[in-house]
Amino acid sequence: MKYTFLLALTVVLITVATPSRAQTTAEDSVRTVLAALFTGIMNADAGVIRQAFTDTAVLQFVGAVKDANTSVLTLTIDGFLARIGSLGKGAADERIHIDGVRIDGPLALVWAPYSFYLKGSFNHCGLDTFQLIRTAAGWKIQYVMYTGRKDACPAGTPDAP
Repeated sequence: MKYTFLLALTVVLITVATPSRAQTTAEDSVRTVLAALFTGIMNADAGVIRQAFTDTAVLQFVGAVKDANTSVLTLTIDGFLARIGSLGKGAADERIHIDGVRIDGPLALVWAPYSFYLKGSFNHCGLDTFQLIRTAAGWKIQYVMYTGRKDACPAGTPDAP
């Protein structure tokens, strides 16, 4: 009887202390979408890039304008695809470090410092934030907001000079 109780207690403690596989799988799926996006960017593959986004996705850049006020520039998916496509295969290399993934049901939030290289040379760094939603087809990016600058890269930025 004593051993049965100890075995049951051990199983309960392991179950409580171990993250659920479903949570890990959801996080892995979110990471997979982002990996596909950045592979698509590196390959200038519009089909792969578009597949990462919902049909109503929004991309926004946050930065300072000449008078030091913060401005927000909104890009369309088509505009983003045209910009990446104009660079050609292998020209754009964005290296991200996923610093956190938070998931609540059908919503995921990702925080990722990045370094952007253009034709092999450092161009800028910043922070990407992604909001993804779980659709019938899997996780898709709904919203991207990011910063960019030439120096003073955020903590955790990969390979920044």
